[in-house]
Amino acid sequence: MKKILITLILITFFACNQKENKPVDYAIISGKIMNRKGVVTINSFDRTFSEPLNVLADGTFTDTLDADKNSYVIFDGTNPIFIHIQPGYKLNVSYDVKDIDNTLVFSGEGGSVNTYLLKKNKNEKKLLGNRWDTYSLDETEYKSKFQSIKKSSDSILESFSGIPDSFKTLEKRDLKYNYLARLSEYEKYHTYVTKKNDFKVSSDFLNELENLDYFNEDDYFFSENYKLLVSSKIKSDAQILSKKDSLDLDIAYLKTVSNIENQNIKNDMLFTFATNSMSFTKDIERFYKLFSNYSDNEKNNALVKERYIKLTSLSKGKPSPKFVNYRNHNGQTTSLDDLKGKYVYVDVWATWCGPCIREIPSLKEVETDFHNKNIEFVSVSIDKEKDFSKWETMINDKELGGIQLFADNDWNSKFVKDYEIQGIPRFILIDPNGNIVDANAPRPSDPELRNVFKGLNI
Repeated sequence: MKKILITLILITFFACNQKENKPVDYAIISGKIMNRKGVVTINSFDRTFSEPLNVLADGTFTDTLDADKNSYVIFDGTNPIFIHIQPGYKLNVSYDVKDIDNTLVFSGEGGSVNTYLLKKNKNEKKLLGNRWDTYSLDETEYKSKFQSIKKSSDSILESFSGIPDSFKTLEKRDLKYNYLARLSEYEKYHTYVTKKNDFKVSSDFLNELENLDYFNEDDYFFSENYKLLVSSKIKSDAQILSKKDSLDLDIAYLKTVSNIENQNIKNDMLFTFATNSMSFTKDIERFYKLFSNYSDNEKNNALVKERYIKLTSLSKGKPSPKFVNYRNHNGQTTSLDDLKGKYVYVDVWATWCGPCIREIPSLKEVETDFHNKNIEFVSVSIDKEKDFSKWETMINDKELGGIQLFADNDWNSKFVKDYEIQGIPRFILIDPNGNIVDANAPRPSDPELRNVFKGLNI
Protein backbone atom coordinates (compact mmCIF):
# COMPACT_ATOMS: atom_id res chain seq x y z
CA MET A 1 0.00 0.00 0.00
CA LYS A 2 2.85 2.35 0.90
CA LYS A 3 4.57 1.64 -2.44
CA ILE A 4 1.33 2.31 -4.30
CA LEU A 5 0.89 5.61 -2.48
CA ILE A 6 4.44 6.70 -3.30
CA THR A 7 3.91 5.72 -6.94
CA LEU A 8 0.70 7.77 -7.12
CA ILE A 9 2.46 10.77 -5.59
CA LEU A 10 5.28 10.51 -8.13
CA ILE A 11 2.84 10.17 -11.02
CA THR A 12 0.92 13.22 -9.78
CA PHE A 13 4.17 15.21 -9.36
CA PHE A 14 5.45 14.46 -12.86
CA ALA A 15 2.03 15.05 -14.41
CA CYS A 16 1.84 18.47 -12.76
CA ASN A 17 5.45 19.21 -13.66
CA GLN A 18 4.80 18.35 -17.31
CA LYS A 19 1.75 20.58 -17.32
CA GLU A 20 3.72 23.46 -15.82
CA ASN A 21 6.52 23.07 -18.39
CA LYS A 22 4.24 22.74 -21.38
CA PRO A 23 5.54 25.07 -24.10
CA VAL A 24 3.43 28.13 -24.82
CA ASP A 25 3.03 29.95 -28.12
CA TYR A 26 2.58 33.44 -26.72
CA ALA A 27 4.40 36.15 -24.80
CA ILE A 28 3.10 38.59 -22.20
CA ILE A 29 4.11 42.23 -22.33
CA SER A 30 3.38 44.76 -19.62
CA GLY A 31 4.71 48.09 -18.52
CA LYS A 32 4.05 51.78 -18.11
CA ILE A 33 3.98 54.64 -20.62
CA MET A 34 4.19 58.04 -18.97
CA ASN A 35 2.93 61.31 -20.48
CA ARG A 36 1.18 59.69 -23.43
CA LYS A 37 -1.49 61.77 -25.17
CA GLY A 38 -3.19 59.61 -27.75
CA VAL A 39 -3.98 56.05 -28.72
CA VAL A 40 -1.14 53.52 -28.41
CA THR A 41 -0.97 50.66 -30.90
CA ILE A 42 0.97 47.41 -31.05
CA ASN A 43 1.97 46.31 -34.55
CA SER A 44 3.87 43.38 -35.99
CA PHE A 45 6.97 44.40 -37.93
CA ASP A 46 5.59 42.83 -41.12
CA ARG A 47 2.34 44.86 -40.79
CA THR A 48 0.11 41.79 -40.74
CA PHE A 49 -1.09 42.59 -37.21
CA SER A 50 -2.14 45.88 -35.63
CA GLU A 51 -4.44 46.69 -32.74
CA PRO A 52 -4.82 49.29 -29.98
CA LEU A 53 -2.89 48.64 -26.78
CA ASN A 54 -5.17 49.04 -23.77
CA VAL A 55 -3.26 51.59 -21.70
CA LEU A 56 -4.95 52.56 -18.43
CA ALA A 57 -5.24 56.09 -17.07
CA ASP A 58 -2.09 55.64 -14.97
CA GLY A 59 -0.11 54.56 -18.05
CA THR A 60 0.09 50.86 -17.22
CA PHE A 61 -0.74 48.09 -19.68
CA THR A 62 -0.70 44.31 -20.09
CA ASP A 63 -1.21 42.35 -23.28
CA THR A 64 -0.64 38.90 -24.74
CA LEU A 65 1.08 38.59 -28.11
CA ASP A 66 1.19 35.69 -30.54
CA ALA A 67 4.82 34.56 -30.56
CA ASP A 68 4.75 33.19 -34.09
CA LYS A 69 6.11 36.65 -34.86
CA ASN A 70 9.04 37.92 -32.83
CA SER A 71 9.28 41.55 -33.95
CA TYR A 72 6.69 44.08 -32.81
CA VAL A 73 6.44 47.85 -32.56
CA ILE A 74 4.69 49.78 -29.79
CA PHE A 75 3.68 53.16 -31.23
CA ASP A 76 2.43 55.96 -28.97
CA GLY A 77 1.79 58.39 -31.80
CA THR A 78 5.32 59.79 -31.66
CA ASN A 79 7.82 57.10 -30.72
CA PRO A 80 8.18 53.63 -32.24
CA ILE A 81 9.42 51.19 -29.58
CA PHE A 82 10.81 48.02 -31.17
CA ILE A 83 10.50 44.87 -29.10
CA HIS A 84 11.62 41.29 -29.60
CA ILE A 85 9.63 38.43 -28.11
CA GLN A 86 9.94 34.67 -27.86
CA PRO A 87 7.40 32.12 -26.60
CA GLY A 88 7.11 32.38 -22.82
CA TYR A 89 8.57 35.87 -22.48
CA LYS A 90 7.12 38.08 -19.74
CA LEU A 91 8.57 41.35 -20.91
CA ASN A 92 8.17 44.66 -19.09
CA VAL A 93 8.53 47.92 -21.02
CA SER A 94 8.46 51.36 -19.41
CA TYR A 95 9.33 54.84 -20.64
CA ASP A 96 8.40 58.51 -20.59
CA VAL A 97 7.15 59.80 -23.95
CA LYS A 98 8.82 63.16 -23.26
CA ASP A 99 12.27 61.67 -22.59
CA ILE A 100 12.46 58.29 -24.28
CA ASP A 101 16.26 58.25 -24.70
CA ASN A 102 16.85 58.41 -20.96
CA THR A 103 13.85 56.52 -19.64
CA LEU A 104 13.26 53.47 -21.87
CA VAL A 105 13.85 50.37 -19.75
CA PHE A 106 13.25 46.69 -20.49
CA SER A 107 12.99 44.17 -17.67
CA GLY A 108 11.52 40.79 -16.86
CA GLU A 109 11.98 37.69 -19.00
CA GLY A 110 13.31 38.92 -22.32
CA GLY A 111 14.50 42.16 -20.76
CA SER A 112 18.20 41.47 -21.30
CA VAL A 113 17.67 40.57 -24.96
CA ASN A 114 15.71 43.76 -25.62
CA THR A 115 18.23 45.85 -23.70
CA TYR A 116 20.97 44.44 -25.92
CA LEU A 117 18.95 45.18 -29.07
CA LEU A 118 18.35 48.74 -27.88
CA LYS A 119 22.08 49.25 -27.31
CA LYS A 120 22.94 47.74 -30.69
CA ASN A 121 20.39 49.88 -32.54
CA LYS A 122 21.50 53.08 -30.82
CA ASN A 123 25.10 52.34 -31.72
CA GLU A 124 24.22 51.59 -35.35
CA LYS A 125 22.17 54.78 -35.62
CA LYS A 126 25.10 56.79 -34.26
CA LEU A 127 27.63 55.22 -36.64
CA LEU A 128 25.29 55.44 -39.62
CA GLY A 129 24.50 59.13 -39.36
CA ASN A 130 22.21 60.47 -42.06
CA ARG A 131 20.99 57.45 -44.02
CA TRP A 132 20.43 59.40 -47.23
CA ASP A 133 23.95 60.83 -47.09
CA THR A 134 25.19 57.26 -46.69
CA TYR A 135 23.38 56.14 -49.84
CA SER A 136 25.17 58.87 -51.78
CA LEU A 137 28.59 57.35 -50.99
CA ASP A 138 30.47 55.47 -53.69
CA GLU A 139 30.61 51.67 -53.56
CA THR A 140 33.90 51.40 -51.66
CA GLU A 141 32.97 53.97 -49.02
CA TYR A 142 29.49 52.51 -48.61
CA LYS A 143 30.68 48.94 -48.15
CA SER A 144 33.46 50.05 -45.79
CA LYS A 145 30.98 51.94 -43.62
CA PHE A 146 28.72 48.94 -43.14
CA GLN A 147 31.68 46.65 -42.53
CA SER A 148 32.66 48.97 -39.68
CA ILE A 149 29.10 48.95 -38.32
CA LYS A 150 29.02 45.14 -38.44
CA LYS A 151 32.35 44.91 -36.63
CA SER A 152 31.10 47.25 -33.90
CA SER A 153 27.82 45.33 -33.56
CA ASP A 154 29.70 42.02 -33.36
CA SER A 155 31.74 43.45 -30.50
CA ILE A 156 28.63 44.57 -28.60
CA LEU A 157 27.07 41.12 -28.97
CA GLU A 158 30.17 39.27 -27.77
CA SER A 159 30.62 41.50 -24.73
CA PHE A 160 26.96 41.62 -23.68
CA SER A 161 26.18 39.29 -20.78
CA GLY A 162 22.90 37.80 -19.64
CA ILE A 163 21.45 36.77 -23.00
CA PRO A 164 20.90 33.11 -23.98
CA ASP A 165 23.45 31.35 -26.18
CA SER A 166 20.63 30.26 -28.51
CA PHE A 167 19.77 33.92 -29.12
CA LYS A 168 23.43 34.85 -29.60
CA THR A 169 23.86 32.21 -32.29
CA LEU A 170 20.92 33.48 -34.31
CA GLU A 171 21.74 37.13 -33.65
CA LYS A 172 25.29 36.69 -34.91
CA ARG A 173 23.86 35.51 -38.20
CA ASP A 174 21.39 38.42 -38.20
CA LEU A 175 24.29 40.90 -37.97
CA LYS A 176 25.69 39.34 -41.12
CA TYR A 177 22.29 39.51 -42.82
CA ASN A 178 21.95 43.16 -41.83
CA TYR A 179 25.22 43.88 -43.63
CA LEU A 180 24.16 41.89 -46.71
CA ALA A 181 20.72 43.53 -46.79
CA ARG A 182 22.34 46.96 -46.83
CA LEU A 183 24.48 45.89 -49.78
CA SER A 184 21.47 44.54 -51.65
CA GLU A 185 19.56 47.84 -51.36
CA TYR A 186 22.49 50.08 -52.34
CA GLU A 187 21.82 50.21 -56.09
CA LYS A 188 18.16 51.17 -55.62
CA TYR A 189 18.75 53.94 -53.10
CA HIS A 190 21.98 55.26 -54.59
CA THR A 191 20.10 55.70 -57.86
CA TYR A 192 17.30 57.54 -56.07
CA VAL A 193 19.58 59.88 -54.09
CA THR A 194 22.04 60.71 -56.87
CA LYS A 195 19.41 60.82 -59.66
CA LYS A 196 21.70 58.61 -61.77
CA ASN A 197 18.95 56.57 -63.38
CA ASP A 198 21.36 54.35 -65.33
CA PHE A 199 23.50 53.47 -62.29
CA LYS A 200 24.40 49.79 -61.79
CA VAL A 201 26.66 48.35 -59.10
CA SER A 202 29.94 46.77 -60.12
CA SER A 203 29.85 43.10 -61.10
CA ASP A 204 31.61 42.02 -57.89
CA PHE A 205 29.78 44.32 -55.44
CA LEU A 206 27.27 41.65 -54.41
CA ASN A 207 29.64 38.66 -54.46
CA GLU A 208 29.00 38.02 -50.76
CA LEU A 209 25.36 37.18 -51.54
CA GLU A 210 26.12 34.59 -54.21
CA ASN A 211 26.12 31.53 -51.96
CA LEU A 212 23.39 32.66 -49.60
CA ASP A 213 20.87 29.99 -48.60
CA TYR A 214 17.59 31.87 -49.04
CA PHE A 215 15.31 29.35 -47.40
CA ASN A 216 16.66 28.66 -43.90
CA GLU A 217 13.56 28.43 -41.72
CA ASP A 218 15.26 29.32 -38.41
CA ASP A 219 16.82 32.44 -39.88
CA TYR A 220 13.66 33.42 -41.72
CA PHE A 221 11.51 33.50 -38.60
CA PHE A 222 14.20 35.11 -36.43
CA SER A 223 15.83 37.72 -38.63
CA GLU A 224 13.93 40.57 -40.29
CA ASN A 225 17.08 41.28 -42.31
CA TYR A 226 17.16 37.73 -43.64
CA LYS A 227 13.45 37.98 -44.43
CA LEU A 228 14.18 41.19 -46.34
CA LEU A 229 16.83 39.41 -48.41
CA VAL A 230 14.42 36.59 -49.21
CA SER A 231 11.69 39.06 -50.13
CA SER A 232 14.07 40.99 -52.41
CA LYS A 233 15.02 37.82 -54.25
CA ILE A 234 11.38 36.80 -54.68
CA LYS A 235 10.50 40.28 -56.00
CA SER A 236 13.38 40.14 -58.46
CA ASP A 237 12.34 36.68 -59.70
CA ALA A 238 8.70 37.83 -59.91
CA GLN A 239 9.66 40.79 -62.09
CA ILE A 240 11.39 38.43 -64.50
CA LEU A 241 8.34 36.14 -64.59
CA SER A 242 6.01 39.12 -65.03
CA LYS A 243 7.84 40.27 -68.15
CA LYS A 244 8.31 36.75 -69.51
CA ASP A 245 4.65 35.68 -69.20
CA SER A 246 2.99 39.13 -69.40
CA LEU A 247 1.54 38.79 -65.90
CA ASP A 248 0.53 41.50 -63.46
CA LEU A 249 3.34 41.77 -60.93
CA ASP A 250 1.22 40.69 -57.95
CA ILE A 251 0.13 37.51 -59.74
CA ALA A 252 3.73 36.82 -60.76
CA TYR A 253 4.78 37.28 -57.13
CA LEU A 254 2.27 34.70 -55.89
CA LYS A 255 3.39 32.22 -58.55
CA THR A 256 7.04 32.79 -57.65
CA VAL A 257 6.37 32.23 -53.94
CA SER A 258 4.53 29.01 -54.80
CA ASN A 259 7.85 27.49 -55.90
CA ILE A 260 9.36 27.77 -52.41
CA GLU A 261 9.83 24.25 -51.07
CA ASN A 262 9.67 25.14 -47.37
CA GLN A 263 5.94 25.30 -46.70
CA ASN A 264 6.23 27.39 -43.51
CA ILE A 265 8.23 30.09 -45.28
CA LYS A 266 5.85 29.88 -48.23
CA ASN A 267 2.82 30.31 -45.97
CA ASP A 268 4.31 33.32 -44.22
CA MET A 269 5.30 35.06 -47.45
CA LEU A 270 1.88 34.43 -48.97
CA PHE A 271 0.09 35.76 -45.89
CA THR A 272 2.28 38.85 -45.58
CA PHE A 273 1.84 39.64 -49.27
CA ALA A 274 -1.92 39.07 -49.22
CA THR A 275 -2.35 41.22 -46.12
CA ASN A 276 -0.40 44.13 -47.57
CA SER A 277 -1.22 43.86 -51.28
CA MET A 278 -4.60 42.24 -51.92
CA SER A 279 -6.41 45.58 -51.69
CA PHE A 280 -4.34 46.86 -54.64
CA THR A 281 -4.74 43.96 -57.05
CA LYS A 282 -6.56 44.44 -60.36
CA ASP A 283 -7.93 40.90 -60.28
CA ILE A 284 -8.97 40.02 -56.75
CA GLU A 285 -10.68 36.77 -57.79
CA ARG A 286 -7.52 35.39 -59.36
CA PHE A 287 -5.36 36.72 -56.53
CA TYR A 288 -7.48 35.00 -53.88
CA LYS A 289 -7.73 31.75 -55.84
CA LEU A 290 -3.94 31.52 -56.20
CA PHE A 291 -3.40 32.35 -52.53
CA SER A 292 -5.89 29.66 -51.48
CA ASN A 293 -4.24 27.09 -53.75
CA TYR A 294 -0.75 27.73 -52.38
CA SER A 295 -1.34 28.33 -48.65
CA ASP A 296 -2.17 25.50 -46.25
CA ASN A 297 -2.13 27.51 -43.00
CA GLU A 298 -5.72 27.40 -41.75
CA LYS A 299 -5.39 30.44 -39.48
CA ASN A 300 -3.88 32.58 -42.25
CA ASN A 301 -6.41 31.32 -44.78
CA ALA A 302 -9.33 32.29 -42.55
CA LEU A 303 -7.96 35.81 -42.06
CA VAL A 304 -7.32 36.32 -45.77
CA LYS A 305 -10.78 34.97 -46.62
CA GLU A 306 -12.33 37.49 -44.23
CA ARG A 307 -10.36 40.29 -45.90
CA TYR A 308 -11.28 38.99 -49.36
CA ILE A 309 -14.98 39.16 -48.51
CA LYS A 310 -14.57 42.75 -47.32
CA LEU A 311 -12.66 43.73 -50.44
CA THR A 312 -15.23 42.21 -52.80
CA SER A 313 -17.74 44.65 -51.30
CA LEU A 314 -15.55 47.37 -52.82
CA SER A 315 -15.81 46.07 -56.37
CA LYS A 316 -17.13 48.12 -59.28
CA GLY A 317 -20.82 48.98 -59.02
CA LYS A 318 -21.11 48.42 -55.26
CA PRO A 319 -22.31 51.34 -53.08
CA SER A 320 -19.38 53.41 -51.89
CA PRO A 321 -18.62 53.72 -48.18
CA LYS A 322 -19.49 57.24 -47.07
CA PHE A 323 -17.85 60.09 -45.22
CA VAL A 324 -20.25 62.28 -43.25
CA ASN A 325 -19.78 65.88 -42.15
CA TYR A 326 -16.04 66.08 -42.66
CA ARG A 327 -14.68 69.56 -41.95
CA ASN A 328 -13.77 71.44 -45.09
CA HIS A 329 -11.28 74.22 -45.67
CA ASN A 330 -14.06 76.82 -45.72
CA GLY A 331 -14.97 76.16 -42.10
CA GLN A 332 -18.11 74.17 -42.93
CA THR A 333 -18.75 70.44 -43.44
CA THR A 334 -19.12 68.18 -46.46
CA SER A 335 -20.57 64.68 -46.84
CA LEU A 336 -20.24 62.32 -49.79
CA ASP A 337 -24.01 62.47 -50.31
CA ASP A 338 -23.70 66.23 -50.91
CA LEU A 339 -21.81 65.43 -54.12
CA LYS A 340 -24.32 63.06 -55.72
CA GLY A 341 -25.03 63.81 -59.35
CA LYS A 342 -21.34 64.09 -60.23
CA TYR A 343 -18.40 61.74 -60.40
CA VAL A 344 -16.14 62.09 -57.37
CA TYR A 345 -12.38 61.54 -57.50
CA VAL A 346 -11.11 61.12 -53.95
CA ASP A 347 -7.49 61.60 -52.91
CA VAL A 348 -6.73 60.22 -49.43
CA TRP A 349 -3.51 61.85 -48.24
CA ALA A 350 -1.64 63.52 -45.35
CA THR A 351 0.74 66.45 -44.99
CA TRP A 352 3.56 64.15 -43.81
CA CYS A 353 3.28 61.79 -46.81
CA GLY A 354 6.05 62.39 -49.36
CA PRO A 355 4.46 60.39 -52.22
CA CYS A 356 1.20 62.28 -51.59
CA ILE A 357 2.94 65.64 -51.94
CA ARG A 358 4.63 64.52 -55.15
CA GLU A 359 1.21 63.88 -56.73
CA ILE A 360 0.00 67.44 -56.08
CA PRO A 361 1.34 69.06 -59.30
CA SER A 362 -0.25 66.32 -61.43
CA LEU A 363 -3.50 66.56 -59.46
CA LYS A 364 -3.62 70.31 -60.09
CA GLU A 365 -3.18 69.74 -63.83
CA VAL A 366 -5.97 67.16 -63.96
CA GLU A 367 -8.27 69.44 -61.94
CA THR A 368 -7.59 72.29 -64.37
CA ASP A 369 -8.17 70.15 -67.46
CA PHE A 370 -11.48 68.81 -66.12
CA HIS A 371 -12.70 72.05 -64.57
CA ASN A 372 -16.45 72.60 -65.08
CA LYS A 373 -16.87 68.95 -66.09
CA ASN A 374 -19.18 66.48 -64.37
CA ILE A 375 -16.66 65.62 -61.65
CA GLU A 376 -15.63 66.84 -58.19
CA PHE A 377 -12.08 66.50 -56.91
CA VAL A 378 -12.02 65.76 -53.19
CA SER A 379 -8.89 65.52 -51.05
CA VAL A 380 -9.36 63.84 -47.66
CA SER A 381 -6.56 64.41 -45.17
CA ILE A 382 -5.97 61.74 -42.53
CA ASP A 383 -3.63 63.94 -40.51
CA LYS A 384 -3.98 63.77 -36.75
CA GLU A 385 -6.12 66.37 -35.03
CA LYS A 386 -3.04 68.06 -33.58
CA ASP A 387 -1.87 68.76 -37.15
CA PHE A 388 -5.07 70.50 -38.25
CA SER A 389 -3.32 73.89 -38.51
CA LYS A 390 -0.48 72.29 -40.47
CA TRP A 391 -3.10 70.96 -42.92
CA GLU A 392 -4.64 74.43 -43.30
CA THR A 393 -1.22 75.98 -43.85
CA MET A 394 -0.27 73.48 -46.56
CA ILE A 395 -3.55 74.04 -48.40
CA ASN A 396 -2.82 77.76 -48.50
CA ASP A 397 0.90 77.50 -49.24
CA LYS A 398 0.45 75.03 -52.09
CA GLU A 399 -2.77 76.66 -53.31
CA LEU A 400 -4.61 73.35 -53.33
CA GLY A 401 -7.87 73.27 -55.27
CA GLY A 402 -10.90 71.04 -55.23
CA ILE A 403 -12.76 70.22 -52.03
CA GLN A 404 -10.32 69.92 -49.13
CA LEU A 405 -11.59 67.79 -46.22
CA PHE A 406 -10.19 66.71 -42.86
CA ALA A 407 -11.12 63.15 -41.79
CA ASP A 408 -12.77 62.74 -38.40
CA ASN A 409 -10.33 60.23 -36.89
CA ASP A 410 -7.19 59.96 -39.06
CA TRP A 411 -6.38 56.30 -39.88
CA ASN A 412 -9.28 55.14 -37.72
CA SER A 413 -11.91 57.10 -39.66
CA LYS A 414 -14.78 54.88 -40.77
CA PHE A 415 -14.33 55.89 -44.42
CA VAL A 416 -10.65 54.87 -44.29
CA LYS A 417 -11.40 51.58 -42.57
CA ASP A 418 -14.35 50.75 -44.83
CA TYR A 419 -12.12 51.21 -47.88
CA GLU A 420 -9.44 49.00 -46.26
CA ILE A 421 -6.86 51.76 -46.77
CA GLN A 422 -3.46 50.68 -45.48
CA GLY A 423 -1.22 53.05 -47.39
CA ILE A 424 -1.42 56.50 -48.93
CA PRO A 425 -1.85 58.18 -51.29
CA ARG A 426 -4.98 56.28 -52.24
CA PHE A 427 -7.28 57.36 -55.05
CA ILE A 428 -10.94 56.37 -55.40
CA LEU A 429 -13.43 57.06 -58.20
CA ILE A 430 -17.17 57.16 -57.42
CA ASP A 431 -20.02 57.56 -59.92
CA PRO A 432 -22.87 60.13 -59.79
CA ASN A 433 -25.12 57.62 -58.00
CA GLY A 434 -22.63 57.05 -55.20
CA ASN A 435 -21.41 53.69 -56.49
CA ILE A 436 -17.80 52.61 -56.83
CA VAL A 437 -16.15 52.93 -60.22
CA ASP A 438 -12.67 52.02 -58.97
CA ALA A 439 -11.60 51.61 -55.33
CA ASN A 440 -7.99 51.86 -56.51
CA ALA A 441 -8.17 54.46 -59.23
CA PRO A 442 -5.06 55.54 -61.16
CA ARG A 443 -2.94 58.31 -59.64
CA PRO A 444 -3.02 61.80 -61.16
CA SER A 445 0.52 61.22 -62.48
CA ASP A 446 -0.65 58.11 -64.36
CA PRO A 447 -1.74 58.94 -67.95
CA GLU A 448 -4.33 56.17 -67.64
CA LEU A 449 -6.43 58.40 -65.36
CA ARG A 450 -7.31 60.74 -68.22
CA ASN A 451 -8.27 57.75 -70.37
CA VAL A 452 -10.59 56.55 -67.60
CA PHE A 453 -12.25 59.96 -67.35
CA LYS A 454 -12.68 60.23 -71.11
CA GLY A 455 -14.07 56.69 -71.28
CA LEU A 456 -16.77 57.80 -68.82
CA ASN A 457 -17.50 60.90 -70.93
CA ILE A 458 -16.51 63.16 -68.07
